[in-house]
Amino acid sequence: MKVLVTSDSHGRANLLEQIVDREQADYVIHCGDFCTEKEKLPNVKMSVVRGNCDFEQVAQEEEVTLAGYHFFVTHGHRHQVKSNLLPLSLIAQDRGSDIVCFGHSHFPFCEQDGKKLFLNPGSIVDPRGYTVPTYAIVNLGEERTVDVTYFQPNGSKVPSLGGSFVL
Repeated sequence: MKVLVTSDSHGRANLLEQIVDREQADYVIHCGDFCTEKEKLPNVKMSVVRGNCDFEQVAQEEEVTLAGYHFFVTHGHRHQVKSNLLPLSLIAQDRGSDIVCFGHSHFPFCEQDGKKLFLNPGSIVDPRGYTVPTYAIVNLGEERTVDVTYFQPNGSKVPSLGGSFVL
């Protein structure tokens, strides 16, 4: 199963739509700070959470199970993600999450901790601490394998990010 994970699009609904159209993912996760009306978000199977810059009333956090993997989705501003991942790790443990998706820092991050994967897709418009804007594609495989690939909004692969993981 192919999952598009994005965050921090900050009002660039047209750019988000272009990425969604190009990737043709089975499911889309937006980790907040979409900063536009909900109606302007792509009309696809999607989880979207509220970031610190969002004005629309959507959930602060969401849980979804895709291909047998339990995802916890949050923006991250309420969990100090710019400092450390301990608060998210405790939530993931408590909720039985396999993959934790978050945004807020605009910095792409993908790391396994035990049987959990922590994933920040970065920002598609305003990278911070990284050279290019990014989003992530997560391929959920059998045998608990997860492949993560990062891309720039123009579709160019970012080979230095992502990897293959066994959860």
